[in-house]
Amino acid sequence: QFPFGRRLPCDIYWHGVSFHDNDIFSGQVNKFPGMTEMVRKITLSRAVRTMQDLFPLEYNFYPRSWILPEEFPIFVAEVRMMKDSDPSWKPTFIVKPDGGCQGDGIYLIKDPSDIRLTGSIQSRPAVVQEYICKPLLVDKLKFDIRLYVLLKSLEPLEIYIAKDGLSRFCTEPYQEPTLKNLHQVFMHLTNYSLNIHSGNFIHSDSVNTGSKRTFSSILCRLSSRGADVKKLWSDIISLVIKTIIALTPELKVYYQSDIPAGKPGPTCFQILGFDILLMKNLKPMLLEVNANPSMRIEHEQELSPGVFENVPSPVDEEVKVAVIRDTLRLVDPQKKKR
Repeated sequence: QFPFGRRLPCDIYWHGVSFHDNDIFSGQVNKFPGMTEMVRKITLSRAVRTMQDLFPLEYNFYPRSWILPEEFPIFVAEVRMMKDSDPSWKPTFIVKPDGGCQGDGIYLIKDPSDIRLTGSIQSRPAVVQEYICKPLLVDKLKFDIRLYVLLKSLEPLEIYIAKDGLSRFCTEPYQEPTLKNLHQVFMHLTNYSLNIHSGNFIHSDSVNTGSKRTFSSILCRLSSRGADVKKLWSDIISLVIKTIIALTPELKVYYQSDIPAGKPGPTCFQILGFDILLMKNLKPMLLEVNANPSMRIEHEQELSPGVFENVPSPVDEEVKVAVIRDTLRLVDPQKKKR
């Protein structure tokens, strides 16, 4: 670590949060300029919706979304229209603050009028989405998948998807949302940083039990139930590629303004965290994209109230060590020289 920068050039610069160097003239940097802005909830929704307007069938893996506060009137009108045309439609919506992370500020509503339109939404824009009411359950629990995607270059577009990821489980058995259970975050929200505070959270010593498991262990179970795992993977790959294609035009603009062609500068790569939810019919839905997925391989365990210690997490280690190792192999600066 070089907290005050370093004088000699490196092969690979590994930044913590975002691309922020104007004095790197060679080598490779593990962040793209503008990526953090591009995957914020509002920007991502806008980019995907642009593609949904052009290619509705290709981009049907992202829930219907509206941007608050500016599209609140449209949201109210569209929901009313859909309810009028189909009185049996009883939707639930999920409100996510634009800059929020780790489940912060997320809540569920049944009716547009329930949105907390007070000062907070004006100062804190959000996305409201149709909530996926029929997720695939394992052990009666809702879960999501964190997949690691390496964007190795923008031109040519080169994408790698790690073969294994994490499955992060809710800690209360799932029921479809009703007015009574809307606020039960441990049932509806898969965020690890929320569920870790649940009394039912299980820190696991193996990759196929507990509140965090490997995605491959879930695929094994699905396969043994007769599910078409090959098709599921190909749907996930398609979702990842199409999402990155939706982000590419603006990413190129950021890239060219920070690293203009013809001037010496680094090349970029980045590990992204894709959060995906499987529906009951095994259709993958994109929840969000993280520019900065956590690479920690230990978890905090509370020994006594307020006293924590870090304990190795075999599940995180199995998945994340492989992600970093293979990333470094793929961007290996020595390869060309050999």
